[in-house]
Amino acid sequence: MATFDAERGRDEVILVARILLIVLFVVFGWSKLTNYAGTVGYMATTGLPVPSIATLVAIAVEVFVALAVALGAWTRPLALLLALYALVTGLIGHHFWTMEGAARYGNAINFYKNISIAGGFLLLYVTGPGRYSLDTMRGARQGAVRGQNGH
Repeated sequence: MATFDAERGRDEVILVARILLIVLFVVFGWSKLTNYAGTVGYMATTGLPVPSIATLVAIAVEVFVALAVALGAWTRPLALLLALYALVTGLIGHHFWTMEGAARYGNAINFYKNISIAGGFLLLYVTGPGRYSLDTMRGARQGAVRGQNGH
């Protein structure tokens, strides 16, 4: 039986995975940012208590936090945040168990996509950002500075 060399190209795969994990967030976060009023209106239909604040939180997470993960900045804590965000938004926005027919089916798909995305972010939390990341660059610089100072 053939085995796969999982370490070969590991850092490149992690970089691609980080980018693929955040594409959905950036695309829809940008949409929320450019249609703020429409997004506030949608958030109001979900029953959230302060739709304007929920919209700002969604934009911050989906655009800025997601881009930070793509760049590999604060990857582990932000991966946990995005896993939690995916779970919560799945529960708030895709409560298929209250629906019937095509709406139930479409929302079930989206709910389970959110669950799967959360799983991807949990894996990113465990694996870390890989070599091609600001976290790694920052760690290398801090190590060099410590070495120069004799610490």
